[in-house]
Amino acid sequence: MNSSDLLSRLAKRAKISGFWLRMLNVLLGRVVPFNRPHRFKIVEIDDNLVRTAAPYRRSNHNHIRGIHACALATVAEFSAGFLLMQNFTPAEYRLIMSRMDIEYKYQAKKRVVSESRLSHEQIERDILKPLETASSVDIKMRSDVVDEGGDLVAVAHTFWQIKRWDEVRTKL
Repeated sequence: MNSSDLLSRLAKRAKISGFWLRMLNVLLGRVVPFNRPHRFKIVEIDDNLVRTAAPYRRSNHNHIRGIHACALATVAEFSAGFLLMQNFTPAEYRLIMSRMDIEYKYQAKKRVVSESRLSHEQIERDILKPLETASSVDIKMRSDVVDEGGDLVAVAHTFWQIKRWDEVRTKL
């Protein structure tokens, strides 16, 4: 079994079990090594929602001891990407973030949580239906990043290309 199959199985179990959510986070720390030093953790997962926390810790700080803009952008990208990944298995679909726009609203001096949502209707209307006739689909995902006090810290929009692997053409 490869790591994407294992992640999919763990994500399904993590929706109903705190133990499996912890196991999912342990595995994510290993298969996404870039995020490991930041200690991002999925705190809630559902079919249409992923909430990911970034702790207030030194590895996430900027020069004025707030959470760095890049850490905020990365946790927002992570929650949106993981939500897409659990709905479109990496074995069947290639998911690539093509662009990101982020608006910073407030300096984060506490733990933050990024929340991404995607309804079944959006999946059907904006992704699956267009993929019946197109080789790829571009989708815009919104992630709201809030601190522990409930203050909106940032709003990120990530743009993703979704394509079936049999439609992928690479240069040799």
